Amino acid sequence: MARVFQSGEKILFCAVAQFFIFCLSLGFFISAPASAAVIHTSLPYWASISASEAFMRSGPGANYPAIWHYERPDLPVKVVARHENWRKVEDIDGASGWIASALLSDRRTAILNGSGIQNLYADPSATAAIVWRAESGVIGRISKCRQNWCLFNIHGQTGYVNTRSLWGVGPNEEIK
Repeated sequence: MARVFQSGEKILFCAVAQFFIFCLSLGFFISAPASAAVIHTSLPYWASISASEAFMRSGPGANYPAIWHYERPDLPVKVVARHENWRKVEDIDGASGWIASALLSDRRTAILNGSGIQNLYADPSATAAIVWRAESGVIGRISKCRQNWCLFNIHGQTGYVNTRSLWGVGPNEEIK
């Protein structure tokens, strides 16, 4: 037998249903941390800092002193060890310490290394047309890595960069 709602119950039901849909859209009931997206079975692997602020600590826990304070989202790091919800990472300057896994992402990024201005090419070849130039130290997202070239995306400006000019990708690593 179908239940008939009285007007007050219908309004309450609609309000609860709208709240539930709103919470689902924000991911309150089904969200998982970004770091849980991919389970890495082998070390080392590349990750990036997902938070606008992250502390590198001397040990795997919030009770250990902070040794570095990062304010660069998407900064690539190399994960070299795991301990529960903490990852031991290395940065481009060789600093090593522990960051909470919730502050890391599997999003692949890289940083232009070396000195001076780097060329970004239309195709994965040093003889291709230069489409952009970027200064060393710039962070971008990487994709389509193969044969020592990666597509490098700096806020929508894309071009290919040789992996020798990138920190955040391994030699001969292939990324789709």
